[in-house]
Amino acid sequence: MALSDDDVRHVARLAQLDLTDDEITALAPQLAEILAYAEKVSEVAAADVPPTSHPYPLRNVFRDDAIVAEPLSPEVVVANAPDAEDLQFRVPKIMGESS
Repeated sequence: MALSDDDVRHVARLAQLDLTDDEITALAPQLAEILAYAEKVSEVAAADVPPTSHPYPLRNVFRDDAIVAEPLSPEVVVANAPDAEDLQFRVPKIMGESS
């Protein structure tokens, strides 16, 4: 499928691209190849194959909210903190707070 320079200009205008005449001439055969590949894909598509966006079904994995567990102790919570004091996280002061 051969594309004219006007076809390429039209596509460039739709894509809001400002192309020079040399760029339009160079891009015409490339755009024609892309369109040829798109035609091949439409030939392969079968009517009995449903369109998909992913090869595998997507599903979210959630934990069961009905399971009640014991809360973590404060010691366990701050055990890996980079800075903790009196079972509390130490963070930098902000906005003029006093110590």
